[in-house]
Amino acid sequence: MRTTALLFSLSISFGSLAQLQPIAADVYRWKDLKIEKEQTRERRQVLEGSARDLDLLEIHTSALEPGKSPHPPHTHDDVEELVIVKEGNLRVTIKGQSKILGPGSVALAIPGEEHGFENGGNTRVTYYIIKYRSKLPMNIDRGKQAGGSFMIDRSELTVKTTDKGSRINYFERPTSMAQRFEMHVTTLNAGMNSHPPHTHRAEEIVLLISGSGKIQIGEQHKDASVGDLIFLGSEVLHAFTNTGQEPCSYFAFQWN
Repeated sequence: MRTTALLFSLSISFGSLAQLQPIAADVYRWKDLKIEKEQTRERRQVLEGSARDLDLLEIHTSALEPGKSPHPPHTHDDVEELVIVKEGNLRVTIKGQSKILGPGSVALAIPGEEHGFENGGNTRVTYYIIKYRSKLPMNIDRGKQAGGSFMIDRSELTVKTTDKGSRINYFERPTSMAQRFEMHVTTLNAGMNSHPPHTHRAEEIVLLISGSGKIQIGEQHKDASVGDLIFLGSEVLHAFTNTGQEPCSYFAFQWN
């Protein structure tokens, strides 16, 4: 009976994985995300599905009151986890090392390395969790040789002025799940566009952190504002324009 139950459980798990649908290139709006109240946090599910290079991409947000944690420290065997702090101060602990990260800071935990989160401030903290698994076999050695898990405090990064606004480079490196993973923040002055409409093989996520704008996705043009997440599939035509009266900032990251 135990063997039968185990096989049934495995069939359900693999069946669920096989049913993941490709994620649509679109704007996933903060105001439309449903709030799920749990014992220690408020959770918003943003998206879940597959992509060209990923058999799993799942994104949600958590909001914690001071002193609260979403769950005990844990590890993942087969997914990487990227964290982006939206507001407040998040204490991130990876392999026993802790750091309090403020708005715009990020952390990445590779498979097999224990990590945990706690509100490290006196006000509510809200952060994005991005979990992903590559279609190609993960390469733990590659991830460790590139530096393994890490935490980046936004306040410690250099802002570089550009002819359109500014740019902050976060990282560009291999990980256990990607041969190349690149992440930066772009700030566009009012009326400026990121670049002419273009395509590239790498999938990309854009996350608005201030201001507002309009994103071209294929032949459509859609509004986006703070907290909105934009998923751009491989070879999807896209461009972003600041349509507001103030500077607009957003994370942009892609992998292959």
